[in-house]
Amino acid sequence: MSPSNKKRNLVHQGIVLYSNFVLILFFSNHLVSQELPQIIANKIIAAQNYLPDFSYAGYHNGEIKISQKTTQIVKATDYGVVANDDLDDSKNLIKAIKAASALNGDVILQLPSGRIILSDVLYLERSNFVLRGAGSGKEGTEIFCPRPMMYFKDPESLKELREYLITFDKRQREKQNNIDLPFSQYAWSGGFIWTQVPNERVKSYLEKYDPKLNVLAKVLTGNRGENTFTISKMNGLKVGDVVELQLFNKEGENGELIQSIYNNAKVKPGSHHWKFPMLPIVRQQVEIIKIAKNKVTIKTPLLLEINPNYQAQLVEWKHLSEVGIEHLRFTFPDTPRVAHHVEQGYNAIFLTRVFNGWVNDVVIHNAESGILTEEIANVTIENILTNGTNIAHYTVAMGGVHNVLVKNLKVYNNVIHPLSFNTFSTKDVYQNCEIFTNPNLDQHGGANHQNLFDNIVVHFTPKEDNSYPLFLAGGAEYWKPSHGAFTTFWNIDVDVVGKFNASKPIVLNGMKDGPFARIIGVHGNHNFKVEYDPDAYIEFLNQTIKKEPSLYDYQLKKRLK
Repeated sequence: MSPSNKKRNLVHQGIVLYSNFVLILFFSNHLVSQELPQIIANKIIAAQNYLPDFSYAGYHNGEIKISQKTTQIVKATDYGVVANDDLDDSKNLIKAIKAASALNGDVILQLPSGRIILSDVLYLERSNFVLRGAGSGKEGTEIFCPRPMMYFKDPESLKELREYLITFDKRQREKQNNIDLPFSQYAWSGGFIWTQVPNERVKSYLEKYDPKLNVLAKVLTGNRGENTFTISKMNGLKVGDVVELQLFNKEGENGELIQSIYNNAKVKPGSHHWKFPMLPIVRQQVEIIKIAKNKVTIKTPLLLEINPNYQAQLVEWKHLSEVGIEHLRFTFPDTPRVAHHVEQGYNAIFLTRVFNGWVNDVVIHNAESGILTEEIANVTIENILTNGTNIAHYTVAMGGVHNVLVKNLKVYNNVIHPLSFNTFSTKDVYQNCEIFTNPNLDQHGGANHQNLFDNIVVHFTPKEDNSYPLFLAGGAEYWKPSHGAFTTFWNIDVDVVGKFNASKPIVLNGMKDGPFARIIGVHGNHNFKVEYDPDAYIEFLNQTIKKEPSLYDYQLKKRLK
């Protein structure tokens, strides 16, 4: 072969190799786009459709496992707690908690196996404290609560709530059922095990009780999704502090902060967004990791862009840390239901004012509400099972919390709001949960936004018209819309049971006022159509996200890489 022919042959081979490389690259990208939703696989689409980073939810932002410390164990039996004797253990349990709380350092209060009878509230009021049972199974620790909290002395910390319910005449009115009854203070608050900081209000209800806040800095500007922002008038703020970032709407019905929460959507905000200008309607509990002149860096990203109109500030936030409740089960008796919001007080756990804490391995039978939450952050609640014959209000409810992860929750009982993001909840995640009875993925209004339903399984029988209100939302009109921008549903597995029209798709609906939701990977054993208004981003409909079934896990791996 002549030199010139050899040269032409080499050029031809190069062209073929290059062409094959281009084809391989093309098909590789094509396959990736089929395996992963475009909202994370395509940079252009991702830039056009904001997807929050949910990976900071959970104990220590998901970066370390729940503490398994076993040093300094106090046995409840040493303080008179005797299981299986059919006698009330409340006074001795309170005595054991008091004794354990008086010790220095980490402490575990170990409960015995068998049935313990409880007819009073167990308050956990110190950090580095674990209440541990002998397991949630039949051979473990059972806490049996024969009487509801309505028969207890009124908790001092709910005094403001009680006054609020009377002042605003909060009543459950159902003419068709001849019901006109006052709301119970235990409809969304209180629990037989109750974490609290003594003398700190659970939640703001009445402006006249608002305390004078210890303002540590004024916040001027910051960008959504970033960790650094500018401040002025710093007053005692230190690296390592865990504080609350507060944003206010003081501009009325059309305030810029309202527009930011709902991403300028065509929705009508309820009056509570502007009637209480001294109430922060966006709040984050954050850890300060760096201070450099007028710039502060926090561990977790900002929810929204901050500008001077929001009069944002960092304030002291009193809280407990490293508090755990684990390895036990609650049993409540069979009781007739009175009405919604008229619950008697069969609530298992009430978590307030906790940062970096957990609840793990808990079975809850016949509760009106399993686990209620308020003002907590960086908490993991996992391996929870709820069951029973009573109709419940909540299983594990997210109320006014930030970066909370509820993982591996199994719901077998009939619940009004089986999974629920409530007022002011932000960047919270339900992951790997399963609902077996009358499921709905509730968002309860109240400026809650940027929350995630992640890899959820639901089972239901459709209505006669081949529809099901999977996205049915609760909440009061004065806190509508049902949620703010960028709530996300990822890899929702729908198991349809019973009779339905198999020749038509099943319509999943229920949401009319939830702007800019991200609904990705709704699939199941039938074809589905999703109706979700307004401005929802819908992708991977009737497809399983096999490569990354959990968005939380995907984002956490990416962040920690």
